[in-house]
Amino acid sequence: MSALFVTCAKGLEELLRDEITALGVAQARAGVAGVHAEGDLEAAYRTCLQSRLASRVLWPLARFAAADARALYAGVQAIDWSAHLAATGSLAVDANVAQSALAHSQFVAQTVKDAVVDQLRAAHGQRPDVDRADPDLRINLHLHRDQAVLSLDLSGAPLHQRGWRLQQGAAPLKENVAAALLLRARWPQVYAGGGLLFDPLCGSGTLLIEGALMAAGAAPGLTRARFGFERWRGHDAALWQRLRGQAEAQAHTALAALRPVFHGRDRDPAALAAARGNAQRAGVAGFIQLERGDVAHMLPPAAEAGGLLVGNPPYGERLGGMPEALALYRALGERLRAHFAGWRVALLFGEQGDGHMLGLKPERSQRLYNGALACTLLQFSVHAERAAPVAAPLPETVGMLVNRLHKRAQHLRKRLAREGIDCYRLYDADLPEYAVAIDVYHGRELGAAAASADPAAPLQRWLHVQEYQAPATIDRAVAARRLQDVLRAASHALEVPRTRIALKTRARGHGGARYGRMAERDQWLEVGEGGLHFRVNLFDYLDTGLFLDHRNVRARLRDCARGVEVLNLFAYTGTGSVCAAAGGARATTSVDLSATYLEWAGWNLLRNGFRGSAHRLVQADARAFLAADTRRYGLIYVDPPTFSNSKRAEDFDVQREHAQLLCACAARLDAGGLIVFSNNFRRFRLDAETLAAAGLAVEDWSVPSVPFDFERRGNIHGCWLLRAR
Repeated sequence: MSALFVTCAKGLEELLRDEITALGVAQARAGVAGVHAEGDLEAAYRTCLQSRLASRVLWPLARFAAADARALYAGVQAIDWSAHLAATGSLAVDANVAQSALAHSQFVAQTVKDAVVDQLRAAHGQRPDVDRADPDLRINLHLHRDQAVLSLDLSGAPLHQRGWRLQQGAAPLKENVAAALLLRARWPQVYAGGGLLFDPLCGSGTLLIEGALMAAGAAPGLTRARFGFERWRGHDAALWQRLRGQAEAQAHTALAALRPVFHGRDRDPAALAAARGNAQRAGVAGFIQLERGDVAHMLPPAAEAGGLLVGNPPYGERLGGMPEALALYRALGERLRAHFAGWRVALLFGEQGDGHMLGLKPERSQRLYNGALACTLLQFSVHAERAAPVAAPLPETVGMLVNRLHKRAQHLRKRLAREGIDCYRLYDADLPEYAVAIDVYHGRELGAAAASADPAAPLQRWLHVQEYQAPATIDRAVAARRLQDVLRAASHALEVPRTRIALKTRARGHGGARYGRMAERDQWLEVGEGGLHFRVNLFDYLDTGLFLDHRNVRARLRDCARGVEVLNLFAYTGTGSVCAAAGGARATTSVDLSATYLEWAGWNLLRNGFRGSAHRLVQADARAFLAADTRRYGLIYVDPPTFSNSKRAEDFDVQREHAQLLCACAARLDAGGLIVFSNNFRRFRLDAETLAAAGLAVEDWSVPSVPFDFERRGNIHGCWLLRAR
C-alpha cells in the first residue's frame, strides 16, 4: 500500500472522496483541491481509468525537508531514478510552491530536473530529454513550508482530457466539471427513474456526452490515447490490461442497454457539428439527439416526459457582453416557467449568478471552478404553480425608477392619445444611476411571412430597452445589477411581462451597427403611425425598423410629397417612402445596399397599399446610384449612417462625405425641389458654404424635427431642408 494524492478542481473534494471510495480506494480523506488516500498500484490504475472527477493521480516517492536548493537537489538525488526512467527517455517536471523559502516554482522545477538528469548521466553516460507535451515520465514536486513531497504523476495529461473532445467552442466546460455538475444534480438517479437529459445550450456536447457515459457506467478513461504510467519503468502491463479489459467489457454491455434519452439544442450549426463529432468519438452518438434552435423557442424534448435540464449558459466574463447574457437568462427563465413544470434544472453561471436572473428561486447554490474561473451551480425545481417570476421586494432605488416611469407615463398620456401616437420614448436616462432609454411600442404580433396582423387582435404593449454603454469606471457587476433593476422596474411599472421586453446595449462603433444581427427570434410586430402600418422587430437587430426620433421628419416628408417623384437614399426599411406615398407622391424610389432591409421596405409599402412599378426598390450604394441615375426628383430624403465600412461599397463618413453627397443630390433635383437631410452624428457640422455654391438654400430644421417625447435628448439628430434656388 502507498499513500496516494488524487487532485481535483476546488469544490469537488468531497464528491471525489465518495467516488474513489466506491472504486475501492481505502482511507480516502478530502483535502484542499484533492483527496488523500491509501492504495496499491491497482487502486491507482483504477482511479485513472474510472474517475470522472479527478485531475491527476500522484504516486509519492519521497518526503523530505527542502529549505534551500541544495537540500532539494539532495532529496531528489536520493531516489534511484533508473528504476523509473531510462537514460534515453524523456521527462517533465511540475512544481507548486507555497509558504517556503524557495518561492519560485520554475526554479524549483529546474532544480528537480537537474537532479534527475545529473544522476542518470553519471550512471549511464546519457541523459533524458525534457518533453513538456508528451514525456515518458511526469514528475510532480509539492513544496509547502519547506517540506517537499516528490511524486510520479501517473495520469500524464490531465484526466479531464478524455480523448473524445477534439472540437470545442469558445468557452469549453472541462469534462470533470461537467461530471461534477451532473452528480450534484443527481443525474444517475433521474436516469434510473426514467427521466431525460436536456441541454438547450449544448455547445460541443460535453454535458450530454458525460451524462451518457455516466448513465451507462462506462469508464471515462477508455477513450484516452494513453496514461502517464504506460512508459514508466514500474508499470505493471499485465495488471493494466486486465483492468482495461474488464472496463471495456462492462462498457460494451452497458452501452448496449443505454436508453436514448439525451437531447441537445444550440443555435450555432458549427457547435452542433462539433457535438456530433465528439459524441461519435465517445461512442454515444446513437443515443444523443441534436437540433438547431435558440432558447427563446425551446420546448421539452418529449411532451409526456420530465427529467433534468442542464446547461452552461454564457455569462459576461466568458462569452459576449453582460446585457446579451441577461437577455438570454430572461428568455430561458420564461420558457422554463411556461413549459417545463416538473423538471429539475441545474445551470452553471458566473460567480455572481443568482436565480432572479431567471425569475426562479434556486433550491441550492454551490461553488465550482472551471479551471481558474469561479462559477456558481444553481439548482431549481420548476413547479406549475410558480408560473410567474419570483416576486421580490423592490429596492428603494428601483422604487424611485418605478415612480419615475409612472409619472412620465401620466405626463405623456393625454398628448399621445390626442395625436394618436402608439410608439414613443418613455424614459431617457432620467435618473443617472439608470442610463437606459425605454421605448414603448403598442402593436400586434405578426408572423415573419404574414401580410398583416389580425386587426381584431388587441394591441399589446412591448418595451425596447437600450442600455447606454457604462463608463469604464463603473464595475461590470454593478452595471449588470442596475440593468436587472431596470427590467424589474419597467415590467412592474408598465405591467409588461419579460417576454415582451427587448434589451439592447448601444455602444459607439464604426460602420455596420445599423445592420447587425443580434438574435434570431423572428418575432415581428405590426405597429401604427399616422394611420399607416409598419413592421418592426424589437429583438433581432440593433434598430427596430422604425426610428422613433424621426417621427416629425416622416410627417414632413408626407406633407411635401404631393404630386412629385420621391427619392429615398439609405432607405433602411422604407418608412420614409411609405409616408411620401401616403402624402400623394407620384412615385417613390427606395435605395439601400441591404437586401434584407429592402425586403422589409417592400412589406411596408405593400401593407399600406403601395405597389407596382411606381414604387421602386433598388439595391445599390447611394453614391453609385446618384452617379448612374438620370431621373429628376421633386423630393429627396437622405438619412445616412454616421459611418459605414460595408464590403460592397467604399467607406462612408457623413462628416467627410456629406457635401459631395448632397451636391450630387442637387444635380437630380427638379427646379424648386427639396432635399430633406438628417443624420444622428452629434458633432456634425454642415458645410453650408459648399452647399450654397451648389445652388442650395439651407434651412436648419433640427429643433422642430425632434418629437416632444425626445425632449431630454434634443440633439439626438440634426435635420436640414435644402431647396434648389
